[in-house]
Amino acid sequence: MSPSTFTILLGGELSLTERLRHAVGDSRFIAADGGMRHALALGITPELWVGDFDSTPDDLEGAFPDVPKQPYPAAKAATDGEIAVSEAIARGARRLILAGALGGERSDHALQHLLSAVSLAEEGFDVLLTSGKEEAVPLLAGTIELDLPKGSLFSVLGFSELTGLSIENARYPLADFHLPFGSSRTISNVAEGKVCFSLRSGRAIVLARPYDLSGV
Repeated sequence: MSPSTFTILLGGELSLTERLRHAVGDSRFIAADGGMRHALALGITPELWVGDFDSTPDDLEGAFPDVPKQPYPAAKAATDGEIAVSEAIARGARRLILAGALGGERSDHALQHLLSAVSLAEEGFDVLLTSGKEEAVPLLAGTIELDLPKGSLFSVLGFSELTGLSIENARYPLADFHLPFGSSRTISNVAEGKVCFSLRSGRAIVLARPYDLSGV
């Protein structure tokens, strides 16, 4: 188990794919409110359970009687997920996997998770957001690589103007590209395998669909 890798179990959708199991395999776990239901599916026991518990059914509480609970009032100034991330950081987290962060019924929460991930990356944390079927990682100034199946789809979502954007080993490569804020130019690209992204300035998210091989 990696002492500095934490998976935060959030309330969104989560599919138990091979990539998900590999990603969380050696991590520690903290559950945020109803995200605890994913602990049952994963067959793990989190070390902490936080939230206002307004979305936690009684039978779920009974399934984890020994997990320490840290309750907060419903009228709080942060989401359950943000509280869980803060608790992970207090316990030494350097890599954060936000499981159940994408999709689901609350698009406001999903968007907030993406924004929070970029903010955390700016603070030096390694962040992955996943639903099992979709994965997202922040892209800031610098270079990252994503190991994606050939033919799988990915997009770069600019949260600001992007300068010096390069994408290598993709069907539609870019070199030192300027992406205006709000442009859809970088939506729906296709991986040729491991994709390399580099950026001179700006804030973005790379959103990948590793099991969607419609680009083959």
